[in-house]
Amino acid sequence: MTPQPFTVADVMTRKVVAVQPGAEFKEIVAAMERWKVTAVPVIEGEGRVVGVVSEADLLLKEEFHDHRLGLVEQMRRLDATAKAGSRRAEDLMTSPAVTVAPEASLPQAARLMASHQVKRLPVVGLGGTIQGIVSRSDLLKVFLRPDEDLAAEVRRDVVEHLFPLSQRRVDVRVEAGVVTLAGEVRDSALIPLAARLARAVEGVVDVRCELTTLGRT
Repeated sequence: MTPQPFTVADVMTRKVVAVQPGAEFKEIVAAMERWKVTAVPVIEGEGRVVGVVSEADLLLKEEFHDHRLGLVEQMRRLDATAKAGSRRAEDLMTSPAVTVAPEASLPQAARLMASHQVKRLPVVGLGGTIQGIVSRSDLLKVFLRPDEDLAAEVRRDVVEHLFPLSQRRVDVRVEAGVVTLAGEVRDSALIPLAARLARAVEGVVDVRCELTTLGRT
């Protein structure tokens, strides 16, 4: 049995700062400054996400403020120059938005962020309705789990499951997120699996496996 993974819903921020498609440039900047965020989802209707406006989108106006482009560069950067001349969210936003489902795993969310080079993802439910937002810092929250909680989960979901007959001989210690498995077990073939499952527990930083086979040194 693999330990139950955390999902995006477990760590996401449920209070979302968002703007409407008609929001003006200065209104968007003010919202970002007030709430200390670097991007805001653009929503319409009953909360359907249609795009995201980031600081990078807004900074294009400053980049091209006093910079005249040649024809070749204008053609190469059509989208950027169009945004630089825009003042409403619907024209500034990146669309379609890169989003993630609340039931997605944390590694899935991290891979999405990395592949699309974004710092946060709107979390959407059925119909694309906003449910929350997840940032890089949210994904790191699992590493704040107390060592005692990690030890209890490793013992319950790994040791007791794999070694029902020799579980009393297994010691589980966790310090600063690093799990140490020590003691003797009956089946040596299960030792690598125990280390892998312990490492899969959300919040575990590393695993030191010192398990040996019962009767051997």
